[in-house]
Amino acid sequence: MATPLLASQPHLAQRDARPPLAHKPGRATLVLFFGLLLAGIAYTAWSLKQDVSASGTVITTFTPFLLLGLALLVALGFEFVNGFHDTANAVATVIYTHALPAPVAVVWSGLCNFLGVLLSSGAVAFGIIALLPVELILQVGSSAGFAMVFALLLAAIIWNLGTWWLGLPASSSHTLIGSIIGVGVANALMHGRDGTSGVDWAQASKVGYALLFSPLIGFACAALLLLALRALVKRQALYQAPQGHTPPPWWIRGVLILTCTGVSFAHGSNDGQKGMGLIMLILVGTLPMAYALNKTMPNEQALQFSTVAEVTRQALVRSAPQAAPADPRQTLTAFIGEPKASAELVPALAALTGMIGEEVKSYGSLKRIPAEAMANVRNDMYLTSEAIRLIEKNRLVAFNADTRSQVQLFKTQLDDATRYIPLWVKVAVAIALGLGTMVGWRRIVVTVGEKIGKTHLSYAQGASAEVVAMCTIGAADMFGLPVSTTHVLSSGVAGTMVANGSGIQKRTLFNLLMAWVLTLPAAMLLAGSLYWLLNHIF
Repeated sequence: MATPLLASQPHLAQRDARPPLAHKPGRATLVLFFGLLLAGIAYTAWSLKQDVSASGTVITTFTPFLLLGLALLVALGFEFVNGFHDTANAVATVIYTHALPAPVAVVWSGLCNFLGVLLSSGAVAFGIIALLPVELILQVGSSAGFAMVFALLLAAIIWNLGTWWLGLPASSSHTLIGSIIGVGVANALMHGRDGTSGVDWAQASKVGYALLFSPLIGFACAALLLLALRALVKRQALYQAPQGHTPPPWWIRGVLILTCTGVSFAHGSNDGQKGMGLIMLILVGTLPMAYALNKTMPNEQALQFSTVAEVTRQALVRSAPQAAPADPRQTLTAFIGEPKASAELVPALAALTGMIGEEVKSYGSLKRIPAEAMANVRNDMYLTSEAIRLIEKNRLVAFNADTRSQVQLFKTQLDDATRYIPLWVKVAVAIALGLGTMVGWRRIVVTVGEKIGKTHLSYAQGASAEVVAMCTIGAADMFGLPVSTTHVLSSGVAGTMVANGSGIQKRTLFNLLMAWVLTLPAAMLLAGSLYWLLNHIF
């Protein structure tokens, strides 16, 4: 209960309501943290050894493993930084409304992030990969491929750490997208092409719209939800700053904890996939014999794959009976770089489809494809799948209904063979993201909890912002779109401040807008520069 002095002096009440954030981790927390870290490293190393052994590869040099270890360290480092940079938004509301003590909230959020990553679908992971230059994906094991992966990850880490140090809730998703575009533009310029040709701008626009509109949705929906609560629930205490460190009523406390859980889970499910996709590129580049194709596909499915490939080839030949070009791979690669229909497009697609089907049929299953042929077979599959995607997306070829259905069935089987994520990759990313949540969260939490609005966060404001963030991120995950937890949650808090008549701190709003505006060009410049530098080093 607030004293008369505190009630008459709101600034003192808010100061009294500020949660204790100086808690130092106890021995049990440190044991849990380092125990999980060591367990994750051990499990990752054991899984790699098992997969390489199962592929039947004879190890003659450890150089690929050293390169793989460094690349995995950087990729998991990105997810670790993502954890304490972005997930702090999810716990800010429960901490500042005293629904949970800060240490409990952070550990609980880390656990929910862990589960979100493990149960994710993988759609976002491959949506991110689709933004990368096709020629680099097809040669991911080359020096240029590794320069690409290192450049975009290092650029994202550098920018995330910089904005975290300044306490700015910038977006890790925004940063990574900017890094990918920067690498694509730099790669095109380095090969004497127009910089705009280095990026799939249609896919980038799709992602860009998700990043642009999600904070607007967060702001508007959180404000409307708070206004609806005020109209339906007349308990005034819900719309005022907490007095002291008293927790909220049990039911609003339950809502706050539930929404914090949902946002943390959705963040893990959405953001965790970005690291997964990049790790799979790294694995395909360093150990194609073990990870280029999904060897868990049963033998009967491989035989079905060959049958579908042959039926698809015949349907494509009927659609365009012209002779196939001498090098169908070159024709399809050029088409993906610049999607324009030509007389050779469908014949080239038919020819490569038939070649893939014959290769799989001759080996009997994906498991029996020799190590030296694994990367080439995967590249053929990826090239064919991307060509089909662009043909259908741009409606460049007027297939009849039966042919279109057959082509889509074949594409599904291609994606099943190439787009998969081993369990140990999910576990490694989940541990990195979960542990990152438990480190360095205070700076962003203070910004969200104290520096967006002019008054202390109320119970209803916290619940409204979290509900909207949870639903928005969850919906984006279902559609395979990367969105920013940071943008959605911080804009949601700002929306509730406006709806509550609390006002917004203009300096913080200006800093947030500047971070939002500068993240994309800064990440592009950083990644492009690093890509150029690493290409001259490797």
